[in-house]
Parts: sequence; structure tokens; C-alpha cells
Amino acid sequence: MNAETLKRVAAAKALESVESGMALGLGTGSTVWHFVDLLGEALGAGRLDGIVGVPTSVQTERQALDAGIPLIELGSRETLDLTIDGADEVAPGLDLIKGLGAALLREKMVAQASKRLIIISDDSKLVPQLGVKVPLPVEVVDWSVDALQMFIEGTGATVQLRFDADGNVVRSDNGNVFLDARYPNGIDDPAALERRLLYRAGIVDTGFFLGMAEAAVIAGKDGAYTLTTESPITARP
Repeated sequence: MNAETLKRVAAAKALESVESGMALGLGTGSTVWHFVDLLGEALGAGRLDGIVGVPTSVQTERQALDAGIPLIELGSRETLDLTIDGADEVAPGLDLIKGLGAALLREKMVAQASKRLIIISDDSKLVPQLGVKVPLPVEVVDWSVDALQMFIEGTGATVQLRFDADGNVVRSDNGNVFLDARYPNGIDDPAALERRLLYRAGIVDTGFFLGMAEAAVIAGKDGAYTLTTESPITARP
């Protein structure tokens, strides 16, 4: 199966956790695109009803509205029942790196407002340790960004301001910019690094999602399977 087929397999498996009447957090990214598409199909066919969603990006908001999914604002419910989102890395204990899709702050706000967080991904995102495949996205204000870059470099990372394919600085829907921090040997203590980064004024949030996910639906060559926080992580060779 190609990558898009794997993503849709994972999205279809995650849809099995959705029940009528739920308030859902709708993540952002290529895998979640398939989930939103399938959710819209289920609502249109009457297999689910009474669903409302909170999108984590303008991109997801537009897709959800096109798919006929009713949307609400974060805060209009005390809690959300479930958030479905993707990840850039999935490590043992279901610790995650997210944010390469430039929506990490809203994704984290929605996930923290949810009773449950389920991740959908293909097995290329499985890693033995965070930071071994992708950089850590750090969302920052754009005033004196050079000073923030130097601070993050002081934690042992090679840091780059994120640009798009046209050479424009990538901004979140909140107007912030991203410094992508690559740690050459991975990240030994994500919790300690997160505390250090978040203590620095000007850093809005990091792409660490630690201890937040209850399950990850992973699509591999043999189909979809579910990992829990107790599951061993076997990275694709």
C-alpha cells in the first residue's frame, strides 16, 4: 500500500472510536485529512449524527465545513470527548513530536481540552526516541527571533527558521513563526527540555506532546493496529 492508502486505513480505524453525539477535536495534517473526509461521509450517510467539531487550523476548518461537519468554538463546551490528530514522531509511552504542519499551538490547546487523544499515523512515524527523525518545532513570536534562535542553539540544537517552498517565512494561524530545532543524537530528556524552552519569554510553545495520547492507530503493510502507552515501539527499518 502507498502512503496515502496507509493513512486512510489508519483514519478508518480511528473512526471506529467515534460515537454519535460526540464533540470532537479535529487535528491538522495529511493523515487527519482522511479522517475528516471519512467523518463527513459517515455523517452524510447517517451512520453518525449529533457530531460537532473543533478544528485546529483554518485548513481543517475549511475541509470540515465542506464535508458538512458542524463546528463549534473551543470553550463552548467544558470538555471535548475525543481529539483525533496526527503526529510527526511517535515514541515509547506515546510521547509525540508534532507541529511540522504549523498548527502545534492550536493542536495542543484542543488536545488539552479533550478527555481523550488518539493519534493516527503510518508506521514511518514510529521512533525509539524523540528527535531522531524530525526536528522539534518551536513556535515563537517573531520579534527578536535571532535571540530566540541563539537561546535554542544553546540547548545543543541546530536551529533554522522555517520557510515555505516559495521562500516565505511560515506562520501559524496565530501569526507566529517557527524555529525547527534538530538534535543530532535525538532528545534524551524531552520533559526537561520542554521546561527549559517554555521558561524562555518569546517561546509560545513546543512540538512536544508528552503523556497526552491514550492510543495511536498505526497503519503498516499488514493493516492497522493500535498502540497504547504500554506498547513497545518498533520503528520501521
